[in-house]
Amino acid sequence: MADTKQTKSIGEHHVAAELARRGWAPALTRDGLERTDILAVLAEGPERRLIEIQVKAARGPRMNAISWPLGLKSQSRSRHEREYFVLVAVPQDLSQPPRSFIAPRVHVAAAAWIEHMHWLTDPEAPAGKRNASVDRARVFLGTLAGYEDRWDLLSIDQLDAPVLLPSHYRGLALSRRVGLPPDHEWHAEVPEW
Repeated sequence: MADTKQTKSIGEHHVAAELARRGWAPALTRDGLERTDILAVLAEGPERRLIEIQVKAARGPRMNAISWPLGLKSQSRSRHEREYFVLVAVPQDLSQPPRSFIAPRVHVAAAAWIEHMHWLTDPEAPAGKRNASVDRARVFLGTLAGYEDRWDLLSIDQLDAPVLLPSHYRGLALSRRVGLPPDHEWHAEVPEW
């Protein structure tokens, strides 16, 4: 069993290193700063850009089965246009590199809700077998596949960023059975994807 603190540390330092490689000046925040593990400033280019990143790191015996727990705080409304998640899949074999999935907070909040509510309300599931509340939501690696290594999204305000979730998630977001989190930004208009 992997040490969760070690996994978290691997994820945060991996993200900081990747940011620095791409011209960002990252600063790890102290534990206790809610929703932000790394503050980063784009040091290159005509305009300085400051972003907040929440890092989630997970490890599992099979890379494609990795998922990240994303509870109610992770599904809450964005505070501004420059909040992002970087979800890091740490391989069991530490000689292999971690995989990074970079997505605007608004996309991750939608993915967590959609994935959980689709699972919870699946009409084909046996009655009474699924009862975990949305604060126990998880997002699987396959759901975020379109965001792998999309470091370029950090240069785009989140409502302008392309949605790279599975195409059928849009229909689920628009459905009564699944929908979106109660205060989600997309209630006004669900983007095309």
